[in-house]
Amino acid sequence: MSINSLIYRNLKKNIKNYFLYVFALIFSVALYFAFVTLQYDPAMEELKGSMKGAAALKAASVLLVAIVAIFLLYANNIFIKRRSKEIGLFQLIGMTKGKIFKILTLENLMLYFGSMLIGIFAGFSASRLILMVLFKVTDVESEATLRFSTEALIQTVIVFAAVYILIMIMNYTFIKRQSILSLFRAVSTTQEKVKKMSMFEMLMGLAGIGLILYGYYLSTDMFSGRLTQINELFMTMILILGSVIIGTYLFYKGSVSFIFNMIRKSKDGYLSLNEVLSLSSIMFRMKSNALLLTVITTVSALAIGLLSLSYISYYSAEKSAEQSIPNDFTVTSPEHKKQFTEVLSAQNIAYDEVHRNVVYVNVDVSQILGSEAEGKDAESMPLAVVSEKQVEGMDLTPKETLFAGTSDAIDKFVGLKESGNITLHGNTSSIEQRLIRTDKKAILSWNFSLGLPSAIVEDSVYQQLDQDKNPELQREYSEYFGIDIQDETKIEQADEIFQELNFDGKAMSQIDLSTEQKSNMGLVMFVVGFLGLTFLITSGCILYFKQMDEAEEERGNYTILRKLGFTQGNILRGIQAKQLFNFGIPLIVGLFHGYFAVQSGWFFFGTELYAPMIMVMLLYTALYSIFGFLSVLFYKKVIKEAL
Repeated sequence: MSINSLIYRNLKKNIKNYFLYVFALIFSVALYFAFVTLQYDPAMEELKGSMKGAAALKAASVLLVAIVAIFLLYANNIFIKRRSKEIGLFQLIGMTKGKIFKILTLENLMLYFGSMLIGIFAGFSASRLILMVLFKVTDVESEATLRFSTEALIQTVIVFAAVYILIMIMNYTFIKRQSILSLFRAVSTTQEKVKKMSMFEMLMGLAGIGLILYGYYLSTDMFSGRLTQINELFMTMILILGSVIIGTYLFYKGSVSFIFNMIRKSKDGYLSLNEVLSLSSIMFRMKSNALLLTVITTVSALAIGLLSLSYISYYSAEKSAEQSIPNDFTVTSPEHKKQFTEVLSAQNIAYDEVHRNVVYVNVDVSQILGSEAEGKDAESMPLAVVSEKQVEGMDLTPKETLFAGTSDAIDKFVGLKESGNITLHGNTSSIEQRLIRTDKKAILSWNFSLGLPSAIVEDSVYQQLDQDKNPELQREYSEYFGIDIQDETKIEQADEIFQELNFDGKAMSQIDLSTEQKSNMGLVMFVVGFLGLTFLITSGCILYFKQMDEAEEERGNYTILRKLGFTQGNILRGIQAKQLFNFGIPLIVGLFHGYFAVQSGWFFFGTELYAPMIMVMLLYTALYSIFGFLSVLFYKKVIKEAL
């Protein structure tokens, strides 16, 4: 038999084992080619110029290469071990290791570059759709056309050719270092089995759970106001990462086995078939996969966290813009206000005006700081103060003050109470006040409030502060003019007029700020989503490959169970429970890690938490579950063939 015939027969024989590897390779190439194509598309010029989109895409493409390369090397390692007996047989019939390596190289060459060509075609076909999605989430008004990029083709070929060379080096090293005997035993030694748990492993399992819970506690406490120094925050973040990652490793190394062992002992060793196929198998195998599962869980949590935060910012863009600019348009001088309103009137665009005079005073807030923040240096802060007469619906007494424009970030980081005693300090006098409540609705734009709350006081108190104001605290702008368009359908027309007048940064548009934030965070969400989807596919495939290995190793057990009279359905129910644990445990742990990571600092990114985060988690769970379903189908095939 010629080498060509042998290669053809080997490909035909092993194609059933390679189909998901081929799919993942095609998907990876398609994703990378489509992603790189964006960098060279002329339609991207607007994104590149306004948001440094090219730099973001290039950085993401490097991470994409790293993820894909690690996945392909790992997948190749699994498949070369699956073919170890075949390689051993080649050596037994007299083939040299060099000739065997040549056969494998040619096989991989055909499979790898054939898949790469299909992937490039698929990426080219999908590039226009991906560009349309990018333009949609970034609010870029540009036409997306189907364009083949020679530069992207060259870059893709170079990258994946380099990965292929690494794969060949790995194969050569494997063949060179293995003896005939070790080749026949390679598959059987891939899993570590332990029959009895030691006290050390039990303690390690408890320590893993404890470290994870400790990391969760620190994440919820990080921005409570207790930590005010950058070094403290940095060290706390390092401690959280270290405790959660180490805890996750110990959890897989000992906690899972410990918990399942406790369940088994509670049944006095009398386990059902489902429990034997699920609990017993997992508690003996998960330890050997602890490092792999830790990496998958950690990166899953990172992907979920980053995607949730970017989507929170995107989802909250309009509300964040309202918080920063409470009116449709804001100007800082009577001349600009008059110029803008005259043009609006000429265009028959009805509007409402808001005028507020602002004075800045130092406010002693020491008595309304949260318990964790009491005693800190930041007990006094300069705040913008306005009169109740200039805020609709206000009716305060001379002793009452209301804070408007508070935010979740201020509540979490500074820890202001909703009521309590405060002191307003003028230049020479001080006025004792009672804070009656706080309100998240802003009354001044951020260039007046600088992100801090604005104080609303009774008019006589305001007049007293205005007469006794500290000149050093006053800012360039003292008059706030807000303009609201009555007909929402004419806001875009009014915004075009506003932009044409060009007030040189001394005026702001709410719709512009919202669009800019959507554009910026849309690009971040797009990039993170791309990377997250790539990792989801690759990690799902890796877990699937591991289950393929386990299924083949346990084929003999299924044969025995079938001969004992258990039906295919009996065995399959146990396998379904096993896969629920195999795929569900890393997913659930990753979701918990992602939740606590997002929950600790989401308020810096937007105003909404649960809706965007739940949407991201549900989508991630649905896509991840596909691989668990595929693994059950593979087990079903193995069980069917076992008898």
